[in-house]
Amino acid sequence: MIMPYKWLNDYVKISASPKEYSDRMTMTGSKVEGWEEVGKEIENVVCGRVISIVKHPDADKLVICSIDVGKDEPVQIVTGATNLKEGDLVPAALHPAKLPGGVVIKKTKMRGVDSNGMLCSIAELGLTLHDCPYAIENGILVLPEEYGKPGDDIRTVLGLNDVVFEFEITPNRPDCLSMIGLARETSASFGLPLELPKPQIKDTHGNISDYLAVDIECPDLCPRYTAAMAEDIVIEPSPKWMRERLRDAGIRPINNIVDITNYVMLEYGQPMHAFDYSCIEDNHIIVRTSRPGEEVVTLDGQTRAVADNTLLITDPKKAIGIAGVMGGENSEITENTKRIVFESATFDGPTVRVASRRIGMRTEASGRYEKGLDCENTLPALMRACQLVEELGAGKIIGGIVDAYPIKKQQRRIKLEPERINSFIGIKVSRDEMIRDLTALGFQMDGDDILVPFWRDDVEGFADISEEIARLYGYDKIVATSFAGATTMGGLTLRQKFERAMAAACSATGFNEAKTLTFIGSKVFDQLCIPEDSDLRKTVVISNPLGEDQSMMRTTTVHSILEVMARNYNQRAPYARIFERGAVFLPMLDKYGKADMTRLPVEKDILTISLYGNGNFFTLKGCVNALLSSVDVSDYEYVPCLDNPCYHPGRCAMLETREGKRLGYVGQIHPTVAKNYGIGAEVYMAELDCDALFEMSNSEKTYTPLPKFPAVTRDLAVLCDKSVYVIQLEKAIRKGAGKHLESLEFFDVYEGAQVAEGKKSVAFALAFRSFDHTLTDAEIDSYIAKILKNLEQDCGAVIRV
Repeated sequence: MIMPYKWLNDYVKISASPKEYSDRMTMTGSKVEGWEEVGKEIENVVCGRVISIVKHPDADKLVICSIDVGKDEPVQIVTGATNLKEGDLVPAALHPAKLPGGVVIKKTKMRGVDSNGMLCSIAELGLTLHDCPYAIENGILVLPEEYGKPGDDIRTVLGLNDVVFEFEITPNRPDCLSMIGLARETSASFGLPLELPKPQIKDTHGNISDYLAVDIECPDLCPRYTAAMAEDIVIEPSPKWMRERLRDAGIRPINNIVDITNYVMLEYGQPMHAFDYSCIEDNHIIVRTSRPGEEVVTLDGQTRAVADNTLLITDPKKAIGIAGVMGGENSEITENTKRIVFESATFDGPTVRVASRRIGMRTEASGRYEKGLDCENTLPALMRACQLVEELGAGKIIGGIVDAYPIKKQQRRIKLEPERINSFIGIKVSRDEMIRDLTALGFQMDGDDILVPFWRDDVEGFADISEEIARLYGYDKIVATSFAGATTMGGLTLRQKFERAMAAACSATGFNEAKTLTFIGSKVFDQLCIPEDSDLRKTVVISNPLGEDQSMMRTTTVHSILEVMARNYNQRAPYARIFERGAVFLPMLDKYGKADMTRLPVEKDILTISLYGNGNFFTLKGCVNALLSSVDVSDYEYVPCLDNPCYHPGRCAMLETREGKRLGYVGQIHPTVAKNYGIGAEVYMAELDCDALFEMSNSEKTYTPLPKFPAVTRDLAVLCDKSVYVIQLEKAIRKGAGKHLESLEFFDVYEGAQVAEGKKSVAFALAFRSFDHTLTDAEIDSYIAKILKNLEQDCGAVIRV
């Protein structure tokens, strides 16, 4: 943001030097990148009046001018200009003089005649026809009479004697992309009164509702749209003061109507646009998103294809502008324009940013809209534009405004907590001082509540209020303090230790770590034979994917590891053992059971281990047991699993807690799935939920003394149906064994001549021990009786005799 110092003085009367001003504003949070003295390169150039013009005796194209420069004697200057006449007021560079670009003017002789300086053109003063529309481009600059008198410094005459500051405005402060916003910061920083303009329109006629209607089809993208109208428009150059201010602020003057919209944008921070009313079909403005294949010819004459969902300003038949970026050529203000519509609206920042990038055009307006503007600022800016039209005699204002404002913005409230703020910052500021500073910044008080001004959307809570107090108090005044409390020794967290122990256990059992991408494509689920109705197919879709094969976040790690195994297999590696600890992303579901892209997904930490070529199911199961032992996880069991489509239905087990909480899967990858990946060997894989395992991990070690009393062992063989799983029998035994069961081990299963058809014999070794006495046969027999009862009730199993 470029700010002319003279313009600032319209709102805050300040006399600080540029350095003092820059330092103070930077310390209060409005960083000044630097400043520049306009016209600094111009020295000893004054207004001069042409007294006489005489032809040069020895040159056909030169004339000798006598110039009144406000001194006792006129100055003689030789020039080749042809646009001068006696009485003209012109800029005269007197010996010795300096001009922009390092040009030095000294007295000299031109064809034998003394020339004590040079008469200047607009280019030699660093100006253009936009700055001086009354000038001749290739001739001497002839100044209007009201600009000055002979001897006046040309910098003062042409407004080249200002200082302009360049501010670095952070994205959270779009209110400071305006003269009023910077004036407000200046007033608060220096403790000076703030005088803001109050737009007033003295004379109107008619009613705008008879001429114009506005509809907003997408209020989420255009919260507010206001419009005003003027007629009997006179297109002409803006007055000198406005051209100078726009030039110093980095904006090229065009004509009075365009300059008014730019002036209001710089003053209020609210971009505006003017449409030729005669170009609006049916007198109806519609704010909507673009349609497929729609194009807009912008003011720069280029035809631009707009992407879908680009916000447009349209009439019932065509687009007349890209909202927040640039107007359309088909509604451009021309010399023949007699009636105009002023637009002052608020558009969704991200939508404007996307549209600006897609069409490759970034304007002063889009740069402001991107950061988010205040809905309540549109109306004052519109009224200011109408006031300027009236003051400049550019037209007559039609009464009333169109204000489409579907959902009015609510003012935010934050409680003022002086003691907490002082403690938080480390200062001592009274409540009254805090209120004074906040009021200077535009905040209001309602009891103990702070009413946040509409233009400060960045102020959301206590920390933001504390920042406002701190920056006006002065960061340089805050005394540095040491952190309170004792220091702590660095070290790993329990979760870090857990993760490292898992990785170490995997490495110790011969597995190599892999790192894979979390992106997958939709074809993955078909490769894994996952059903169409599976929740695993509900994924988080990436909005800007690298390609179709990486367009969504994975919901399973099986695909990633199988790709690694396939690569090893295809490189003819005889065996491979791979592990990876990575994330899967499970989307939150809406009420229809579909992925809700407005909420963050659940991110689960999964350890996947896999092998082929030198092991089987029991090899992998043993590795998993060793892994769980290394991280102090116990009380788990393996339950047969028949419904996981990625695994062999007869060689897959779920790992569960004894309470039934799932911890993962262990098994052989389904032969069809392996074939889909081009693997011709049996692949075994385990998926373990690291978060669930960490909750079960018990890193505390408990000392258990050696037993003083002997254990009592019993072997138990039972007959049951072939369909009964050993794990079901174990559960029934543990349920009836009581607290003295020390160990339970399955050691034999038999099917043969001595066992009935459809039955099997399963044998277990049981060990009982008490730590306070030797168990008696009677106690053991009672436990065995309860066990047999549970076996029969739960599993239909009876003791084998």
